Amino acid sequence: MTSSVNRLRPRRSCLAVPGSNPRFLEKAQGLPADQVFLDLEDACAPLAKEGARHTVVEALNTGDWTGKTRVVRVNDWTTHWTYRDVITVVEGAGRNLDCIMLPKVQDAQQVVALDLLLTQIEKAMGFEVGRIGIEAQIENAKGLINVDDIATASPRLETIIFGPADFMASINMKSLVVGEQPAGYPADAYHYILMRILMAARANDLQAIDGPYLQIKNVDGYREVAGRAAALGFDGKWVLHPGQVEAANEVFSPSQEDYDHAELILDAYDWCTSEAGGKKGSAMLGDEMIDEASRKMALVISGKGRAAGMVRKSAFEIPGA
Repeated sequence: MTSSVNRLRPRRSCLAVPGSNPRFLEKAQGLPADQVFLDLEDACAPLAKEGARHTVVEALNTGDWTGKTRVVRVNDWTTHWTYRDVITVVEGAGRNLDCIMLPKVQDAQQVVALDLLLTQIEKAMGFEVGRIGIEAQIENAKGLINVDDIATASPRLETIIFGPADFMASINMKSLVVGEQPAGYPADAYHYILMRILMAARANDLQAIDGPYLQIKNVDGYREVAGRAAALGFDGKWVLHPGQVEAANEVFSPSQEDYDHAELILDAYDWCTSEAGGKKGSAMLGDEMIDEASRKMALVISGKGRAAGMVRKSAFEIPGA
């Protein structure tokens, strides 16, 4: 399978939209979310799922999704809806679809099965084989235990996503507030889970995405939870309400100061390692010594800033010039 698609798309804000609600699908097109996923799973009642498939196809084919990664979340493989979700959506709107999100992934074979089905549809429809990506959602203990194998299951994989609500239920966590810390535990109850997902993602050049925060009117609470994931290195977080989009975009973008500093490090390192700069392995940027490790760290920050459309406000000056 060969594909030239860039799997590392901006995903600071991943907006969930019920696939059965045309009004919400239309409104989502005007929101500044990096990614929009049209949901056929939990956001759709069982009796609405079949009709929602066709509503989603219509929205993908006729809507203006400019600048957004277009994703559909299908139902998980333990249900009888999954195969028809994939066939209807991909055959009907495959040219206007970027990824399929697979929820409640428990082992690598579930990703392999989706990959195989997508390949058959692409070949039958004359689509580019391998262009449509897969996002795998980890929502229970078995999925987390198998996350390393899941992360290597298909070249289509783009993201590993934490699904907190189902996960909390699967391990009997003592809390009814999704994403909040359970009472009685003095540390971060999600730290191991988030780091486990992050390591599997980074080891395979995938993105790591944090799941939803259900108190949609508590934007300060959302920022706090999003900040935790961003500090670890996650690439983005789900948003369930338009009020959360701006917060996600801000939290998962570098500050202007950090972005400018990262670009200066890259410029300074390029200069100091050049012939004109003396071919040095390290140099000083103000009071800070920079080297190859500094460059790698700066590349992460500058990459996030460039993806967010940030414009630098400082310029590198050659020492002594």
